[in-house]
Amino acid sequence: MKSLSIQLEESVLRRVVKRLHYPLDVMLLCVRWYAAYALSLRNLEEMMAERGVEVDHTTVHRWAVRILPVLAKVLRHRKRPVGRSWRMDETYIQVGKQWKYLYRAVDRLGHTVDFLLTAKRDHAAARRFFERAIGAHDVPEKITIDKSGANTAAVRSMVADSGVDIMLRQSKYLNNLVEQDHRAIKRITRPMLGFKNFHCAAKIIAGIETMHMIKKGQLQCSNGEVASAAEQFYSLAF
Repeated sequence: MKSLSIQLEESVLRRVVKRLHYPLDVMLLCVRWYAAYALSLRNLEEMMAERGVEVDHTTVHRWAVRILPVLAKVLRHRKRPVGRSWRMDETYIQVGKQWKYLYRAVDRLGHTVDFLLTAKRDHAAARRFFERAIGAHDVPEKITIDKSGANTAAVRSMVADSGVDIMLRQSKYLNNLVEQDHRAIKRITRPMLGFKNFHCAAKIIAGIETMHMIKKGQLQCSNGEVASAAEQFYSLAF
């Protein structure tokens, strides 16, 4: 039986799709391509026109903002467990001609632990990321970071306040794993030429991260079945 949380997310998606007044398979195809590949909205408009589907690039953007965050929440409930040794780092994302910060963590196998887009790069933002990640995956045994003072302070304050036992390591070499993983996200966002506002950026990045996790095999499929990344993405909607 599906959990109540998944049922609620699926009911939200049904309401969203009903308001968009377009075939679901067309909308899901467009938002999957947008989240999976380095394509601009105008690229998608041209590609759909070649398939006999007339859709404006602004409409595709609206679909992405409405649909992708719902699918991202469904994946959080169906995600495979991650390891207990985390590598955490942040990267830059351009929003409204300003640089914002995408906090990300992977385990030692390169599986995504969590992500969080923030307006600032400070102790409060880093701690909010760690608390979100721990809330979803429980307390890790180790957290590896670079020598960022804000990240160090966030982990130490969290340990002091909660009494959890976490080994903190500061190693640029060990953190190469998460820094390399940033590239997959940046490669998809680059053709987007920056986001217009923080609200849209957070929603679309959630979709990009969702597709990235699916490609890494992090979606728990029912009965151990083997499905393509596209099939797994569409399964989040049904």
